[in-house]
Amino acid sequence: MSEEQKNNECTEESCAGCAHADSCSSKKTDFREPANKYSHIKKVIGVVSGKGGVGKSFVTASLARMARKKGFSVGILDADITGPSIPKMYGVHTKAQGTEEGIFPCTAQDGTEIMSVNLLLPDEEAPVIWRGPIIAGVVKQFWTDVMWGDLDYLFVDMPPGTGDVPLTVFQSLPVDGVVIVTSPQDLVQMIVKKACSMAKQMNIPVLGIIENYSYVKCPDCGKEIKVFGESHVDDAAAQMGIPVLARMPIDMDLARAVEEEKFYETENPYLKEIQL
Repeated sequence: MSEEQKNNECTEESCAGCAHADSCSSKKTDFREPANKYSHIKKVIGVVSGKGGVGKSFVTASLARMARKKGFSVGILDADITGPSIPKMYGVHTKAQGTEEGIFPCTAQDGTEIMSVNLLLPDEEAPVIWRGPIIAGVVKQFWTDVMWGDLDYLFVDMPPGTGDVPLTVFQSLPVDGVVIVTSPQDLVQMIVKKACSMAKQMNIPVLGIIENYSYVKCPDCGKEIKVFGESHVDDAAAQMGIPVLARMPIDMDLARAVEEEKFYETENPYLKEIQL
């Protein structure tokens, strides 16, 4: 049988038992990197958005807090290299330490393990002025070089868009699913579809959408004021066949916890029904 005939007969289902699997040019390349030998992680969940400013890091931390409240061991990989915010939310300002075996993540007061570029820089306020391939390489090292230990969940806070870092995470890490974060504006439909399409093209399950900034509740009369207009998230979710996991308002108590760097004390009530 010629090489062309073998390739034409190949299917994704038959590759595992095919006698020509090692030499077949149709075989899909697996780019996933091995985790550090001291890392034992059950589930990796990516938190993505098609655009910035929708509260993606806030949602990442909220999901981590939800998992911690349920008794799970949790880590956060802050893949937003040029805009890291997770350590500050948790009040973590110590520097990560390491050995020849790898790097230890820093532990927040609630037990959440955190790794971020801010934990490696001499000055956490210094800008990270790196090109895309270098940033992607650092994110990969957060998986291969960090000794995460035994975790039930590792949440990956990704930068906005569909560029180098999301591509690196989807290809290099065994991502079990992604949560898409959005806001109510009409423009969001297009942005959500981009993020969803990228995940599906990379064969990553989309667990659902979380809408942030859905409304703000008047402290006097309790009326819900839709600051960003009517929501279009249901339409976008229906078109893509994915569920809306939650709608979060602008909550001053949660915002205060972020500003005071005490997110480890909070519980986001708007996510309590989510099952990951």
